[in-house]
Amino acid sequence: MSVPIRSSEITPEHVFFNRRAFLKGLGLAAGSALLASCGPRAVATSAPSDLSGVPEGGTVGAAADELGDALTPFDAVTNYNNYYEFSTNKEAVARLAKDFPTSPWAVEVGGLVNNPKTYDLDDLRAGFTQEERIYRLRCVEAWSMVIPWNGFRLADLLAAAEPTSAATHVKFTTVYAPDQMPGQGVSWYVWPYVEGLRLDEAMNDLTLLATGLYGQDLPPQDGAPLRLVVPWKYGFKSIKAIVKIELVDYEPRSLWMNAAPNEYGFYANVNPEVNHPRWSQASERRIGELGRRDTLPFNGYSDEVAGLYTGMDLRVNFSSPRRLAWSSSAGASTNLPGSRCSPTSEPLRRSPACSGITSPTTSASTLFKTSPSAPASPRWCSWCCRWPVRRSTPSSAGAGPSSCAGRWVSTPSCTFACTCSPSSG
Repeated sequence: MSVPIRSSEITPEHVFFNRRAFLKGLGLAAGSALLASCGPRAVATSAPSDLSGVPEGGTVGAAADELGDALTPFDAVTNYNNYYEFSTNKEAVARLAKDFPTSPWAVEVGGLVNNPKTYDLDDLRAGFTQEERIYRLRCVEAWSMVIPWNGFRLADLLAAAEPTSAATHVKFTTVYAPDQMPGQGVSWYVWPYVEGLRLDEAMNDLTLLATGLYGQDLPPQDGAPLRLVVPWKYGFKSIKAIVKIELVDYEPRSLWMNAAPNEYGFYANVNPEVNHPRWSQASERRIGELGRRDTLPFNGYSDEVAGLYTGMDLRVNFSSPRRLAWSSSAGASTNLPGSRCSPTSEPLRRSPACSGITSPTTSASTLFKTSPSAPASPRWCSWCCRWPVRRSTPSSAGAGPSSCAGRWVSTPSCTFACTCSPSSG
């Protein structure tokens, strides 16, 4: 689906690569107060050297988004980050990520495509039209920013890959580097970070693969060297440090869906009428402003994307049109998750749905997949079996205090079952 982009949000390629000369030619006056103050305004652009929020050497094509909201200063964008691969402390991420290596970098594009290819970063920059897009970023935690991203349309990359008629979704995977990303040693989450979009969402003109911000390369703490930006969805959908993009025929199950599916769903469209279980989504705190502002449906991008969800009840389908729940078949004596699920009930509770396993000496089956096309990894089974003893890192099947095996279960939802058995030792 192709939708129009507001001209105020796009900087043409020749301007993107020569923006300093462009701004100088405009002869615009100084405007440092534009970013220092907080109220909305309609402004065209301002010389970067005169904008207090723009870094030295940075450039922007406009000082506000299409609604007149000022850009969030560079220092805030680069020092207030959700990036659990490094830390759960937003203000610690920049320090922990500063030496993260982002070159060389390879991105594998494959799956259900006619033209699979592995790109390096130079290929992506040279091969696809680079633009500046000024987008609002709305975090599910009810704070927001306005960021001038640099990058290219995901649709262009997917068109080059030529998805087959079987492809329905796009799956994204972050690099797995626990020696460099200390957060990946935390066993609560199943790493690496995975996210997904429906194919029509991925092909939407707003969907961006970002390689920079404020006219500079992405810093590591903001997802360098390549991250997804989907401005009408909550920020956790915008996966960082991407190394793999796959076309698949199933709905990818993301890290956050596995960790807390009752809070973080597949669609995750910004919706002020659907509250988070622990807080309201009706308003947000714009970083750099005092007070709160109303949250806009689809983060203010309804004109461009609402048509993608025609006929869907967005209050019900926050996570997925298909929700799963356990129905016990393991027997009352074990009181554990069973091997069948219903396509209309509640979602899985814990990644990867091991919440019922309370002892490493208990035998049982537990499910974690929602599609027979999804790859079945022994590491998931090992995670299930290791969960009660809280081991730090999932490992291969058969390791640890109990043995593990996996199999597909022929149920209406075609799920994958992990069987955990007591350790002989």
